[in-house]
Amino acid sequence: MKRWNFLAVVALAMSGVAASASLACPFCSAVSQTLRQEMAVMDAIAVAQSIGDSQRDESTGKVELEIISVLKGNELIKPGDRVSVVYYGAVEPGRRFMLSGADPENIQWACLPITDVSEKYLLDISKLPDDPLERLKFFQPYLQHPDTMLNRDAYDEFAITPYPVIKDLKPFMNHDELMSWIKEPEMPADRKRLYLTMLGVCGTEDDVPVVEDMLRSTLDSTRGGLDALIACYLVLAGEKGLATVDELFLTNKQAPYADTYAAIMAIRFHGTETDRIPRSALVQSLHHVLERKDLADLVIPDLARWGDWSQIDRLVKLFIDAEKDNNWIRVPVVNYLRMCPKPEAAAAIEKLKAIDPDSVKRASSFFSIPVPAPTTSPSTSQRKRTPAHLFAKAVDEFGGLDPKLLAIGHMDSDTKLAAKHLFPRTEHAFAIAHGTRRDIRPLAAIHSGVTTNRWLAWSVLPLAFLTGLIALYAIIVGGDRPQLVPVSLNIRR
Repeated sequence: MKRWNFLAVVALAMSGVAASASLACPFCSAVSQTLRQEMAVMDAIAVAQSIGDSQRDESTGKVELEIISVLKGNELIKPGDRVSVVYYGAVEPGRRFMLSGADPENIQWACLPITDVSEKYLLDISKLPDDPLERLKFFQPYLQHPDTMLNRDAYDEFAITPYPVIKDLKPFMNHDELMSWIKEPEMPADRKRLYLTMLGVCGTEDDVPVVEDMLRSTLDSTRGGLDALIACYLVLAGEKGLATVDELFLTNKQAPYADTYAAIMAIRFHGTETDRIPRSALVQSLHHVLERKDLADLVIPDLARWGDWSQIDRLVKLFIDAEKDNNWIRVPVVNYLRMCPKPEAAAAIEKLKAIDPDSVKRASSFFSIPVPAPTTSPSTSQRKRTPAHLFAKAVDEFGGLDPKLLAIGHMDSDTKLAAKHLFPRTEHAFAIAHGTRRDIRPLAAIHSGVTTNRWLAWSVLPLAFLTGLIALYAIIVGGDRPQLVPVSLNIRR
C-alpha cells in the first residue's frame, strides 16, 4: 500500500465516525469508532494469542502472536499463522488479542487485548445482520456490562444510531432498568442522556412527576444531561409540560445560560424530530427568549424555519435597540425578515437599512435565505446528510455563510473577512472572545441545529492536528510504506 493510500484508509475510518455522528442519537456523544465500524473498514480481523516462546523485541516493541481464528480476511491469514505486532502491555502465554489489519500487501496490525467474554462479543458482532434495529437489540444488554470495553462499545453504537431507530426499539426496552440507571448519582452525563432519550420512548405519564422532580432539583448529579432531561419530560408530559420548562428556564431570567440553552435545544429537538408537541406551541415558548436580548439570536432561526411570522415588530425593535455588545443579533433579524413572505417584512428591511446598512449588506451578500422546515419533519434516517452538508446547513441556519461559499479550499478573502465578524457569535467562539458563558457545551450551535451531539464538533481540531502530524511524518520519513506509530496500535487497553 502506498503511503497516501494508507492515509486514505485512516481518513476513511475517521470520516465513518464523523458521518455516524451526523446521524446520531440527538443527545448522545460517541466516544470512539465502534468495534463494528472498525471491523468494517479493516482488511482483516482475527483473534490471536501470545505463545510460550514469544519475547518482545525491546527496540521495536514487537511481539509474535499466533492466529487462533479469523473473523475477516480468510484469504489473507489463516489459523496457525504467526504475526508480529507492536504491543507494550502484558503478553503472558495464552493472552488473547483482537488484531485489526490494513494493507493486504503487507498487513500492519493493531492489537487489542480481549477476554473470553469480549472474544464471544466480537464473534457475535461479525455475524450481526445489516439491520439497525437488530443491532440495537444485540447491544442493549451490554450498556451497563461490567466489562468496560463492551459497555463503552455498546453505548457508542446507540450514540451513532438515528433517533427513529431508537424509537423502534421500544418493545424491547426495560423501563424499570432505565429508570434505575437514570437515578444513579454517579451515572456519567453522556450515559444519562442516552437513558433519558430511551425513557422518553418507553416511559408513560406516570413517570412525569419523577422527571419533573429531577428538573426542579438543584443537585448537579440529578440534573445531569439537562437537555435530554427536558426533552424526555416534554415527550412524557406533552404540551402541558411547556409551562414548567418556561417557568424554570425560559421566563426565568436568573436561569444560568447553560440551562436556558439546554431548554432551547430540547424544544428544537421536538420541533425537528417529533410531532409530540405542535410547533405552534413550541414557538410560544421560544418567544420568551426574545425578552433576553443576549440570548434572542439563538431562537430567531427556529422561528423562521418554523414559519412563525408573528414577531416582526419585536425583532425590528431588537435590531434598533442592539448595542455594541450584542449587535450580532442584527444579521439573524435581517435573515428572518428576508425569509418572511409578508410585505411588512420587506418594508422593515428598508427601514433597518437606513439604521445599519452594513449589517443588512452582510446578510444579503454572504448569507443565503434559510430554508423553511417541512410541516411534517422527515425522520433523521430519511435525510441524506453528509458532514459537509450538515456543516453548511447548520452554519446557514444559525446566521452563517452561504453554503455555496463553504466549499473546502474555496473560501475567498472577502468571505474570510466576513467570517471573522460572523463566526464569533457561534457559542464556543463567543465565549472565548468575550470571556463569558464558560458553562456552555462547545460548538453545539454550529455543529447542528437539530442535535446536541458533540463528537463531530470536538473531533475537528484533533483530526486536523492528527492529519498534520501524519503528513509531516510522511514527508520526513519518505519511501513507499508508512510505519505505524506504536501508540496508535494500542488505543484500548
